[in-house]
Amino acid sequence: MPYHWSQISEREQELRLWPHNALPPRGAMGVVLLVFAFGLIPLMAVLGSALLWGLLPFLLITVAGLWLAFEANYRARSVLEVLTLTDDQAHLVHQTPRNAAKEWTCNRYWARPEMHRHGGPVPHYVTLVGDGREVEIGAFLSEDERIALYDDLVKKLPNGGGACR
Repeated sequence: MPYHWSQISEREQELRLWPHNALPPRGAMGVVLLVFAFGLIPLMAVLGSALLWGLLPFLLITVAGLWLAFEANYRARSVLEVLTLTDDQAHLVHQTPRNAAKEWTCNRYWARPEMHRHGGPVPHYVTLVGDGREVEIGAFLSEDERIALYDDLVKKLPNGGGACR
């Protein structure tokens, strides 16, 4: 699961959420090297001729484009959400690579999780709700992971409704 609960202290719990990466950076490097190696095979036939220099830039552009695509994907998926629960506070921080951190703090008693099975940006959309304020949590998780996250949040947070800031 791309989220993990940890007990920070006797009175504080922390939930860390991150997007799932099916291909780790080391695997991406292997894919790029494999594409380069297989791209060299047809070039062996034109080794020693001027045609090699006409085809080689296309292979290099392909490999560089693939590498840049992997890097852009990893940068875009470096989202981190941290929900900290103390005896009296719920604090959510949503950090993206390009934007400043978005924070939400609420009295823990009044915070409650809500699941929008339909009508959200994704199926089984999970939010934390307080007095007129609703913040998303784990939107980048898969559908099954969002359902499991909602069940965990229901266990950790009491049902209530009230003032949050």
